[in-house]
Amino acid sequence: MGCRRRSLRRRHRGCRQWADGGCCRRRSLSPARSAGYQGNSALSGAAILTAEEMRAAEQAIFDSGVAPYALMETAGAAAADVIWRAGGVRDTLVLCGPGNNGGDGFVIARLLKARGVPVRVAATGESKTDSSQKARRAWAGPVENIADAAPATQIVDALFGIGLARGLDGALAQRLGELVDAAERSYAIDVPSGVDTDGGVLLSPVPRFDLCIALGALKPAHVLQPAAGTFARLICADIGIGANDAKAFLLTPPDLAEPAPDAHKYTRGLVDIVAGTMAGAGILAATAAAHAGAGCVRHLAPEPTSRLPNAVIMVTAPDAGAVTKALQDERIASVLVGPGLGRSDEARKRLSAAVTAGHPLVVDADGITLLEAAPDMLPVGTIITPHEGEFSRLFGEITGNKIDRAREAARRMGGVVVYKGPDTAIASADGRIAVWHGGSPWLSTAGTGDVLAGICAARLAVTGDPFLAACEAVWLHGEAARRAGAAFIADDLIAHIPAAVAARTQ
Repeated sequence: MGCRRRSLRRRHRGCRQWADGGCCRRRSLSPARSAGYQGNSALSGAAILTAEEMRAAEQAIFDSGVAPYALMETAGAAAADVIWRAGGVRDTLVLCGPGNNGGDGFVIARLLKARGVPVRVAATGESKTDSSQKARRAWAGPVENIADAAPATQIVDALFGIGLARGLDGALAQRLGELVDAAERSYAIDVPSGVDTDGGVLLSPVPRFDLCIALGALKPAHVLQPAAGTFARLICADIGIGANDAKAFLLTPPDLAEPAPDAHKYTRGLVDIVAGTMAGAGILAATAAAHAGAGCVRHLAPEPTSRLPNAVIMVTAPDAGAVTKALQDERIASVLVGPGLGRSDEARKRLSAAVTAGHPLVVDADGITLLEAAPDMLPVGTIITPHEGEFSRLFGEITGNKIDRAREAARRMGGVVVYKGPDTAIASADGRIAVWHGGSPWLSTAGTGDVLAGICAARLAVTGDPFLAACEAVWLHGEAARRAGAAFIADDLIAHIPAAVAARTQ
């Protein structure tokens, strides 16, 4: 059983996909580069397509002259190759449903058998599409009833693919779970059966697979919880699908740059943190900003504190008037307001001072709460970093999955939304979306959001590009957490930011 988590192939640095030739399809997210920023700021990642977008991409292939069954053969061959490399000649049971996902399963079974793998096939019933019927006829072996099929060392779930509208019936869901639990290795073809492709929710109980083989492109279910938690590893198999019209992409490691040879603390970016009565949150944010590439960080707090790093400038700003005066400094490259701000009348005034100062802005925590469902009061290009509760209070009910909600929220506010959680959607008002998933569960502890906000402010000061800055910050935050290991606290997380930056600096 210990072999179930072994590497299948080389993994891209910082990416939870497994590299296999063209499997990790890289497309540009943002070509923007601010003046004076020397790094490669083009983010790229695997396209994320909804079920409808995937069908349109497939139709484009059919319109070019490729027959539907030919595409099924291509998809089945790609998946079979992954399973062959992962499992060799271990005995395998392929579970086939009535549609095209089941047809993929018959192709997989036939090709594995041709390589000497002892393969059996079990189905839920008759195949119902033209392509799946052709694939079934091409399978030379018997077809068992899934209810009576004996377990195998390897299980391949090709029951239902994208676009499933309802869950599996109770008996089938239970049987699938039993067969997966009995196997040493398990594979889900495209998406695990019982998953809502676009919503990322579970329509019925879904077992946890060792590997999910996405066909052609990633789907929202591969990156959104809870569906993304139904497999341990993910690979995207290239089957020739074009994704030029994709609107969402997987976040991949950024390319950062060392400061220019003639840089000094102000050209690298002055960050002001507008703090409030809860000193700890502001201190975490300021310290994180100082470690994430900013040239200089100032902490504007009601009272002085000795808990800041010596490199952070303590500015005593007892009231909003003092904050307003401090923010008149034209050298400021970004302002962060929210961590530890509080929710008093004075906190509102401090928020207003930050919002109206005219500098690139990041708003987090209490700053989001104090907006009182009025995101349109924020300057264009502002970055906000809400968790689920803050998002709902600020934007109300928005339909769709997390990607859809983040995109609509960014459009409404005219800025960048970092919609936090175990899956984080980063959305720009111009429609660009990057999704980070697979972050450390140890991030679910107090203060880590303040750290992320501080990193956002630092990267905004460095790049001048809100979307790019947010993408860099989310990745650096996740990478710092990975390096921190288990049971860390937010203070520990900060210590790993420099190594995360160094890992991506060229």
